[in-house]
Amino acid sequence: MKIEEIVKLIKSGKAKGISCNSKAVRKGFIFIAVKGVSQDGSRFIDEAIRRGAIAVVCDSQVKRSGRKGLYLIKVKDTRLAAASLAAEFYGNPSRRLKVIGITGTCGKTTVAYILEAIIHKAGFKPAVIGTVNYRFNKRVVPSKNTTPGPVELQSLMSNMVKENINYSATEVSSHALDQGRVRGIDFHSAVFTNLTQDHLDYHKSLNSYFHAKSKLFKGLSGKAFAVLNMDDKRYSLLKKITKAGVITYGLGERAQVRAEKISYGLKSTKFILVFPGGRLKIAVRLIGRHNIYNLLAAFAWGFKEGLPLDKIKNAVENFNFAPGRLEPVRCGMGFYIFVDYAHTEDALRNTLESLRKLSLQRIITVFGCGGERDTLKRPKMGKVASELSDFVIITNDNPRFENPEDIIKDIAAGIKKDNYSIICDRRKAIRSALVMAKKGDIVLVAGKGHEKYQILKNKVIRFDDCKEISRCLKSMN
Repeated sequence: MKIEEIVKLIKSGKAKGISCNSKAVRKGFIFIAVKGVSQDGSRFIDEAIRRGAIAVVCDSQVKRSGRKGLYLIKVKDTRLAAASLAAEFYGNPSRRLKVIGITGTCGKTTVAYILEAIIHKAGFKPAVIGTVNYRFNKRVVPSKNTTPGPVELQSLMSNMVKENINYSATEVSSHALDQGRVRGIDFHSAVFTNLTQDHLDYHKSLNSYFHAKSKLFKGLSGKAFAVLNMDDKRYSLLKKITKAGVITYGLGERAQVRAEKISYGLKSTKFILVFPGGRLKIAVRLIGRHNIYNLLAAFAWGFKEGLPLDKIKNAVENFNFAPGRLEPVRCGMGFYIFVDYAHTEDALRNTLESLRKLSLQRIITVFGCGGERDTLKRPKMGKVASELSDFVIITNDNPRFENPEDIIKDIAAGIKKDNYSIICDRRKAIRSALVMAKKGDIVLVAGKGHEKYQILKNKVIRFDDCKEISRCLKSMN
């Protein structure tokens, strides 16, 4: 039996649901036995059938059940089947919704938040799917992955269509692209932020990582458009492989949308925005060079989409920050505190270089690295933190099942200066940094950003960097 038979089943209305999770299967559901990184869905076929599945899609031969009317379909790629069937089941919502795919190593979340503000200010109804959460109208769904699986993704977009959402700013991770989670989406446009080392525990090489990212642009139709960072060395390759129209942004003179005469401050940034046919004076609340790129990407998208310039300008100038992205924490003690999600070498470098330009006195950095993730970046992050900070406190991030002391040793291996200490307990590390800070100093707590938890082996405990900082400050007053 072929996959087309399942499509007919969907169109006939006999299929009541679709799932890759056997425990979510109900009577009349289609179960897709996806082979994942850690689990093989084929192990749960019997459970899905017991729960009432009327069709099973898998990549291995399955013994026929004695139950009448059960469809058993073997396919080469269960991930592709999941994406295609989910899109079909939910009525291909991306054809009635303008989906903006945002990909790159750093900046995806901030760009998504700025786009949301621009779209809203222009009078349209935006949605966001990303690292912090999935949200539209007043609905907020906690995010488990930057980009959800294909069934959840299509379900979310179907609900967006029902609620008359116009645009969905969707963060598209390299994992999602590699695993085909977004194959059933007809993207209206796509934004490329940058590419630096990350996720090599999964992709194994930087080239493989880029290849995954490039799939978003290779899959764009000629009706779509791509917003590309001209200052990234992979710009030319992306422009070459995409059929979409291209608008560029950057700080170089050749970029179509660029910033000139930039004035950085601890509370705001000012610059001249140059774009095809015009120039605008811009004053924003975001700080740092990397945020200039994020703002340019969002403006370039709005300009290419044809949204009113005054609405775009108003939106970006009134935008505060994305949660956990150089998020300022009120102090009242004469020094400055920021919480940032920087968890790669490049992200940490960008953040610290931005703060170094603004630092009145010292920079004290608190950070760690996640367990069971790319180990190669750990000494590099230690080196960057040590070189660009006056003092570094290495602590826990999310060690998971890895020994926290081993993670910290990996980080410390990259440090050549004698300007760091080790405090494994993150709460104590934060307090130590705050106690150490003096008037004019900057304290950066990096790595976890918006996260409100810490993963220690099989335990997930509540831990919010911003709240921990506030608690410490209250006890110090």
